[in-house]
Amino acid sequence: EEVRSKSVFTPLEQQVIQLKQQHKDALLAVECGYKYRFFGEDAEIAAKELNIVCHLDHNFMTCSIPTHRLFVHVRRLVSHGHKVGVVKQTETSAIKASGANKNALFTRQLSALYTKSTLVGEDVNPVCSLGEVEEGSCDDVVSDPPDSYLLCISENWDKLGKQLTIGLVAVQPSTGDVLLDCFPDSLSRAELEGRILKVNPVEILVPSDLSDHTHRLLQSIASASVQADDRVRVEKRDSAQFEFASAMNTVTEFYCHTQDTGSRSLSSVASLESAVICCLGPLIQYLREFNLERVLLSDSSFRRLSCELEGMKLSATTLRNLEILTNQTDGGVKGSLLWVLDHTRTSFGRRLLRKWVSQPLTDPQSIRDRQDAVQEILESDSVTLSSIRSLLSHLPDLERGICSIYHKKCSTQEFYLITSSLSRLGLELQALLPAIQSQLSSLLLQTLLLDTPDLLCPAHNFLKVLNEKAAKSGDKTELFSDLSSFPVLQERRQQIQTVLNDIQDHRKDIRLALRAPTLDYTTVSGQEFLIEVKNSMSSVVPPDWVKISSTKAVSRYHSPFLVEQYRKLLQLREQLQLDCQREWTNFLHQFGEHYHTMKRAISHLATMDCLFSLAAVAKQGDYCRPEICENERQIVIRDGRHPAIDLLMGEHNQYVPNHTDLQVSRRTMIVTGPNMGGKSSYIRQVALVCVMAQMGSYVPASEAQLGILDGIHTRMGASDNIYKGRSTFMEELTEASEIIARATERSLVILDELGRGTSTHDGIAIAYATLEYFIRDVKALTLFVTHYPPLCELERVYPQHVANYHMAFLLNEPDIATDTEDGEVQPEFITFLYQLTEGAAGRSYGLNVARLADIPDPILHTAARKARELESTVNARRYSDKHTILRMFSLAIF
Repeated sequence: EEVRSKSVFTPLEQQVIQLKQQHKDALLAVECGYKYRFFGEDAEIAAKELNIVCHLDHNFMTCSIPTHRLFVHVRRLVSHGHKVGVVKQTETSAIKASGANKNALFTRQLSALYTKSTLVGEDVNPVCSLGEVEEGSCDDVVSDPPDSYLLCISENWDKLGKQLTIGLVAVQPSTGDVLLDCFPDSLSRAELEGRILKVNPVEILVPSDLSDHTHRLLQSIASASVQADDRVRVEKRDSAQFEFASAMNTVTEFYCHTQDTGSRSLSSVASLESAVICCLGPLIQYLREFNLERVLLSDSSFRRLSCELEGMKLSATTLRNLEILTNQTDGGVKGSLLWVLDHTRTSFGRRLLRKWVSQPLTDPQSIRDRQDAVQEILESDSVTLSSIRSLLSHLPDLERGICSIYHKKCSTQEFYLITSSLSRLGLELQALLPAIQSQLSSLLLQTLLLDTPDLLCPAHNFLKVLNEKAAKSGDKTELFSDLSSFPVLQERRQQIQTVLNDIQDHRKDIRLALRAPTLDYTTVSGQEFLIEVKNSMSSVVPPDWVKISSTKAVSRYHSPFLVEQYRKLLQLREQLQLDCQREWTNFLHQFGEHYHTMKRAISHLATMDCLFSLAAVAKQGDYCRPEICENERQIVIRDGRHPAIDLLMGEHNQYVPNHTDLQVSRRTMIVTGPNMGGKSSYIRQVALVCVMAQMGSYVPASEAQLGILDGIHTRMGASDNIYKGRSTFMEELTEASEIIARATERSLVILDELGRGTSTHDGIAIAYATLEYFIRDVKALTLFVTHYPPLCELERVYPQHVANYHMAFLLNEPDIATDTEDGEVQPEFITFLYQLTEGAAGRSYGLNVARLADIPDPILHTAARKARELESTVNARRYSDKHTILRMFSLAIF
């Protein structure tokens, strides 16, 4: 294309080429009159993704979309991982017509860029009316994922200490949340993986020289999603931006020039770890391209992702194995702990509940405060709480709304919807204050509700200034009902009125000239002030009048005076539009000064929503309030149930409840039993009950006394990690070694079938040695599921600390007589009871599962015969050789 001489391209094409050179990585939608057009390669990509026709026009392929559907198409392209730029005409026709360059092309500029994490602003968020929000019928317009974090990662390798430090900053431009973290990590990148799962970003910024291990991890996370439009978008940026010196430069310059109230001071930013600065720099540069950098200014929204003090540790593996945020079957929410607990009514409540579930508390007082609040909601019969709960129904997403206002990118409709909702909430809560003070005893509920009306106060004043009808129709020229505080608009209105008066006065002259005393102007197809004359009378029309349009019967004219005045009027109207837009932006800027107080109020409401949700779950599932014993290390549960299975089974198939009794003395349970007997569900249920309790929730049991855990560590199931290049067995051992490094005596450790990825003898030896290490050295509360009978002998070696259990079953032994007739060996039948019972199970009864899976009979018979032969051989050898085996184990341990 460069080869062609410039004259071959049309002026519009030349303009597009220039814009494209500045934004090579974005698909550009260019405003051309009443539609947006894509050109060249962009057009071919857009046509394919949007399913529209693409054709050759002059030198480029092109396709177009109507202006009013821009948001739909931009969102569709963005959801497929593209970066989309919207280019708008920056001149208006009447003002241009009077200027020096009236014959030149309309100037155009990039007005906004969009990616998965940056869908903020009126162009991509068509707002519904209040009525639609209340009826709940506007969900289909915009289905945003609940979270849209942009995550930036930096890696610092210390050659001397041979230690990798990862810095991480995650920002959600649509709500203003910022998360920081800095941590050492190993080759497996387990720490990073856990954090990525908790943050659940839609877009990740990385340096172009990212390490292979991290690159593989991101690849495996991106490809884990089923639909293409759920994939995480990874953007590689110039690695120079991630170097400390250049990042610190960007950061210093950014925080020096801020006058915002509530903004971070440079000193507080400069004290952050260097790995975090190395993320913050590139992030500021990236968000500048979208005009969204303002969210990084505020002090109140910066949170540490993993303060040691903040919560129970749940690694990526544990979040997956316990199905805390998503199920393991299809990666959806159904069947997960979050699905069980989520009865929230607002979008901002739903986002907060996800944080609660993935970061249970470890501070006993905070846990009790939440429990007290949930208990009061459950037991109180006051109308106050139910009226507060109904206030939370059918609210728009206030958190995103005020953030969109803070970015100065919202439409008048959205502004009206958000401020009127905030104002209504403020007034209704204000009216409930006396009742809240006199009726509620939970401290947490009082703190959340008593401040909120004051925090929402500013909304009333912003609402007062607006003219409701104009705000709802998006008419900025009539937006402010009282113009006394807007002198520029007042003056412009005055000028327009003067021209209109002159035009009205001019009718006298026209009536005289045409001798028509009652003649008035008409408007046709948007052309105003037309003088309509019957064609039979055309001889009376003065020769200098300009004919504008005509039909068979009449012609319509403008006199020279009207031509001049009408041109002036159109210019003034366009000027008024521009003035109004400027005043509107200032108005939004003023609102931004109250952003932090409003955000606090909304976070109070989100917390209320989560507490109501936990109360609803407790009531529906017949849960109990667990007793938190902060100084004890114990998990004592009576009649515990698995929250998700219990809910999925519904009323009919009652889930069989089970007890758990882990204490400092008896701290290890070895669980054996037939396959499919319910072992894995049982150990998951114990862990989930602990997570729920430390969230402040009630739990599915008849009673529970629980110590506070600092973390839950799990190793379950066989999964090889092809992306990271590790076999099943290697994956098992890597996970086990990470648990050994991280578990403390205040942790719960769950090991499910360790050692099955290799030969039986090695497997038994490794499992035995690992379990003994946990019993003797780590002293954590441990649940160990195994099919290896020799491990049950540990109960004899450590009688105070270890207890054997199995999942009970009924065994229907085949009749001996039928066995011997033709030498056929029949496999046994088993009935599962799903009841945890003391003592070890003799065997695993795998053949029973084979029968359930419909393996053909001949194979089952051969397998049963072979199993008997092997069993008798092993038993014979075991009796003769017991001492050798024990000696082997003691060697295996060290």
